Amino acid sequence: MLEQYLRQRKQERGVLLMTHIVLGYRDFDESLRLIETMVEAGVDLMELQIPFSEPIADGPIILRANQQALAAGSTVDRCLELGEQVASRFDIPFLFMTYYNVLFRRGVTAFTERMRAAGMKGAIVPDLPPEEGSDYLRAMEERALCPIFIYSPNTDDARLAHIAEHARGFVYCVARKGVTGSATDFSAELDDYLARCRAATDLPLAVGFGVKEAADVAFLAERADIAVVGTQSIRVMEERGVPAVGTFLRSLRP
Repeated sequence: MLEQYLRQRKQERGVLLMTHIVLGYRDFDESLRLIETMVEAGVDLMELQIPFSEPIADGPIILRANQQALAAGSTVDRCLELGEQVASRFDIPFLFMTYYNVLFRRGVTAFTERMRAAGMKGAIVPDLPPEEGSDYLRAMEERALCPIFIYSPNTDDARLAHIAEHARGFVYCVARKGVTGSATDFSAELDDYLARCRAATDLPLAVGFGVKEAADVAFLAERADIAVVGTQSIRVMEERGVPAVGTFLRSLRP
C-alpha cells in the first residue's frame, strides 16, 4: 500500500521528496531522461502529469509545459505507455495527475483499469471533488488505487474532515491560495494551517506550491511528510538542462 510505503520510507529518510513532471514536455525522450535523473537523485515518489488544455490548478510554467506537450503530439495513450514503462523499471511509486475530462472521455472504469495495469499507485485529479466522484472513488477502490485529494488554506475544518474520509495514500496540502509556481512564504504563517491539516487526517501530508530550496524542505520536515517539487524542476531543466535537475534535487536534502 502507498501509505505504508510512505510511512516506512519516512522512518528511514525523514521528509520525503515528490517530484512532478509534464509527460511529453519537451518530448517523450526528454521526459524519460528527466524521470531517470530524478530517480537517480533519490526522489521517493513522482506524479506524472497527463497534459490537458486547461490545467486550472497550474501556474504559467506548468501551463506552458502542458500546451507545448500537446502541441508536440503528447497523447493519453503515449502517457500511459511511458507511465507503464517507468513503473515497471523503477522501484518508487508513480501517480498520474490530470484533470477529470481526461477520465471522462476515456470512461472512468476503463481509465482506472489502465492505470492499474500500468502499475500506478494512485491519481491526483484536482478538479474532481469527492461529492462528484462516486464512480471514480468506487473504480479506484476496486483496483486498490489511491485517490489523492487536496487541502487548501481556505478549506474549513469540517471540509478537511470530509475530504479525509475519501482520501487514500496521502493528502496533498496546497501551501497557499492560487496556482502552482508562485512564491510561498515558508514561515510560521503556515503553522496553523498545517496543524489543522494534521488534525483532520492520519494520512501522510504532502505540501507543494512553491518548494524551491533546501530551507523550504527543512521547514516542512517538522510539519509534513512529503515536500512536492514541480515548477522549480521545470525551471532548472529549461535553464540548465536535465542533468542539472539531479543536482538541484540532491541539494534539497539536508
